[in-house]
Order: sequence, then structure tokens, then C-alpha cells
Amino acid sequence: SIGSGFNEFNKENGFVRIFRWGFPGKYRKIDLIYPLSDIENIRLDIQEGLNPKRVLYLCLKGKRDIPLTRVGQPMTLSEIEKQAADLANFLQVDVEGV
Repeated sequence: SIGSGFNEFNKENGFVRIFRWGFPGKYRKIDLIYPLSDIENIRLDIQEGLNPKRVLYLCLKGKRDIPLTRVGQPMTLSEIEKQAADLANFLQVDVEGV
């Protein structure tokens, strides 16, 4: 299904891999691989209201932010904060936006 995939954080080999399935066609697979040393921080984007938005981003040095949470995957505020803190602790980086 579109948007499904996985996030792999491999400390042993020193890389992060973000894999997603896109729309059918030539570029259906989205497979991003970066060295762990390129990770600057983890960023939380939280917007409350009628359509609450809670997104966890992987911020890379000199590059764009990559969303880690899936579209349509509602999470409670405490769940996304815990996920951000656990990931930042594992990667030994800071969390922004809390």
C-alpha cells in the first residue's frame, strides 16, 4: 500500500534507512540511506485544533527534514513524545519542538 514501509537505524553499520512504497510505476520504491553522522536532530511538529498534526522528523545536516511517522497514523501526544525521546536517546541527538 502507498506510504507503507519502514525506518531502520543501524548503529553497527552506521546508517539510517527510510524505505517507503510510492505510487505504482517506475519510481514506486523510495529508499533513502544516510550515514548516522549526518543526523542533526529529531524534530517534533505538533499542531492542535480541528485537524491535529503530530509528525516526527529526522533532520539531516544540510538536507531537508524527513518525516518518520506514517500518514494517517494518529498518535497520542504522549506516544509521539516518548517515541521522539527514545529515538533521540538511541541516536544520541537532541529533540527539537517539544
